[in-house]
Amino acid sequence: MSVYPLIIHLGRFSLTGYGIMMMVGFLVAGWVYARELVRRGLDAAVAWDTVVAAVVGGLVGSKVYFAISVGHISALFARGGLVWYGGLGGGAAAVLAYVWLKKLPVRSLLDAVSPALVTGYLLGRIGCFSVNDDYGLPSHLPWAVAFPQGAPPTTARNLAEVFHAVIPPGTPPDQILTVHPTELYEIALSLLILWLLWRWRQHRHGAGWLFGLYLVLSSLERILVETVRAKDDRLFAGITVAQIVGAILVLLGAGLMIAWNRPAAQADAGQPPATPLAS
Repeated sequence: MSVYPLIIHLGRFSLTGYGIMMMVGFLVAGWVYARELVRRGLDAAVAWDTVVAAVVGGLVGSKVYFAISVGHISALFARGGLVWYGGLGGGAAAVLAYVWLKKLPVRSLLDAVSPALVTGYLLGRIGCFSVNDDYGLPSHLPWAVAFPQGAPPTTARNLAEVFHAVIPPGTPPDQILTVHPTELYEIALSLLILWLLWRWRQHRHGAGWLFGLYLVLSSLERILVETVRAKDDRLFAGITVAQIVGAILVLLGAGLMIAWNRPAAQADAGQPPATPLAS
């Protein structure tokens, strides 16, 4: 199956599916976050303030991460280069600065924002699929897709030269190949993670435990999908930079879950009373 990028032309301007889903992602994630804050007895306005901080910090962080990864300062001003881990770091730094200035309960906010982060991520991956970006290595599976106008197109030459994929000898360089739709893999796994976080958001542990779980699950998902993603940053044994960062975040998340496994004597303000998990 061949998939083509979604681009809406409005006179001299063009609107891509990725841009649309980025906007939708921030709005829906903000709504999910605000809903969870209200449930915890906190001000919903905090959600929209942090969305603004996350947008600004996330855009800056993702561009800086991209520039460092490609080794060119000019990449800061390139049209592309919105990298998730860079955006997560920059957005987190901006949001934590806002929370610190407002003297808000950090651990409860981390728990509240966890489902929203997954929501925004999966909507962003829908955007990636709509512009044929961040796809996988060549595949002949029944659900494999071809991107004739992808970023870049999934030709044998691009997959071999840009992503160092193994191409069968004799394959014409300009032949369009089918690849793993890794964007769809991530959407499916993110839906599962969202369901788990939503189910466990009224956990019996200390405030912040759910955020640790979010880091573990989302990072494991990324590590897994990276094994079949077309990447140009593979290091030793085919490991990607994102997998290394993901492994660090898994350890960090596990540490937070252990440290905040049991409620503290004085719970973080805003954490609702423990209730049984939904059946």
